Amino acid sequence: MFKKYKWGQGKDTRLYSAIAIALIAAIGCWRLYDKLHASLDLTQTLGLWLSVTVPLGVFAIIAVFLYWLVNRPSVADFLISAEGELKKVSFSSRREIAVSTFVVIVVVIAMTALLGAADFVFDLIFTYGLKI
Repeated sequence: MFKKYKWGQGKDTRLYSAIAIALIAAIGCWRLYDKLHASLDLTQTLGLWLSVTVPLGVFAIIAVFLYWLVNRPSVADFLISAEGELKKVSFSSRREIAVSTFVVIVVVIAMTALLGAADFVFDLIFTYGLKI
């Protein structure tokens, strides 16, 4: 059940996916702790003990499930192939991104001006021009 599947491959995607899911689980467990801490009687030792151990237990269960999930053959093969595809991507240079961003901003401003002018003209036509 806990056998490592192709452990040397897709190491980065497995690690970062697991970290992201673990962070989400940790935030959820923190919220659970807050809810339990607010609702239980903390003057008793049992209330404090429950408000701490229940979220830790939930996080431990999620961590074991996550370890099992990233070593499952179908998930691991997907993450391995995703990492392989990401290594093939050629990213744009800083200059290309700057030029593309500038073009997009100019086009958005031009379209805004054209649509604003068309709206103004249609407003004039329908407000003052159609009085029969």
